[in-house]
Amino acid sequence: MKTRKDHRSVSPSTTVLPNAPATMGSANDQTARIGVVGLGHMGSALAATLLSGGHTVVAYDRSPQHIRALQLEGAQAAARLADLSSCDIVISSVPDDTALHSVAFSSDGLIRTLKPGALHISTSTVSTSLSRQLGKKHADASQGFLAATLLGNPDLAKAQRIFILAAGAAADIQRARPLLEQLGQRVFELGQDPGAANIMKLACNVMTATTMQSMSEVLALLIKAGIDPHLAFEVFTGTLFDGRVHKAYGEKIVEQRFKPPGMAAALGVKDLRLALAEAEHQIVPMPVASLVHDRLVALLAAGWDDLDWSALGALAARDAGLDSATDTKEP
Repeated sequence: MKTRKDHRSVSPSTTVLPNAPATMGSANDQTARIGVVGLGHMGSALAATLLSGGHTVVAYDRSPQHIRALQLEGAQAAARLADLSSCDIVISSVPDDTALHSVAFSSDGLIRTLKPGALHISTSTVSTSLSRQLGKKHADASQGFLAATLLGNPDLAKAQRIFILAAGAAADIQRARPLLEQLGQRVFELGQDPGAANIMKLACNVMTATTMQSMSEVLALLIKAGIDPHLAFEVFTGTLFDGRVHKAYGEKIVEQRFKPPGMAAALGVKDLRLALAEAEHQIVPMPVASLVHDRLVALLAAGWDDLDWSALGALAARDAGLDSATDTKEP
């Protein structure tokens, strides 16, 4: 059923963090209690995978409805963040810096309530500065912290086919690796700076967004020139443009299938903004990324914030005067 990830040998024994109890559950220990914070599309998919693997999962979300849905699958409910205090590992999956800062630093947040030796794994796409701050604050509290950003959508997460970009202390990566390998098809280790996982994810999202923009433009051109978009898509993906991004997002653009969003347009705006802020900090011009950021902002201005960010295709079609530009289909 599961595809093996890479073949590097990993010890199944628990890596004990400084000041951690010797009995602290490890990531591949089915007796470990694993908290999941944030039960949106991605967080729910991660929690469901953990449950199917036999783990004890404690679920928290601001929406009681999301918690109840996971309870039906066997999760235990947490009414507040402090209820995760008994967890050995907590995975957070929240949309932005503000949400993650609240999860970690609020009065009943993870830093205050997790026990010494517990491990916080953040899968959120956030700024490098926040990840580094979390790494320091968790270490000050004798806890572990790992940034483990994800490449792939919720459907791929459900199929355990996402890619995981992990960065943090070597001991934390070693401890988390068995669990991360259950969640995705491959784990990439990016070093001890937690921010590395975030900048790598942002870079990947820039490449995805710019690819979608280029496909959107050429498809609009070809449609107006009388070429069937399905045939154009077949030519692209059957020749030189057969990558995952071209296939997955190109199909959405051709089919005008922008609902429900796998990656909402507003989140795309946020990710490009974070990437450009990092580029400014590093003094790296990114003119194409800047353009695509503006195109994503234009999606919001058009009132299409509830669409997938591949609706860049609809925006290009509208600008080209194509009548079907605003038609969207459910899968």
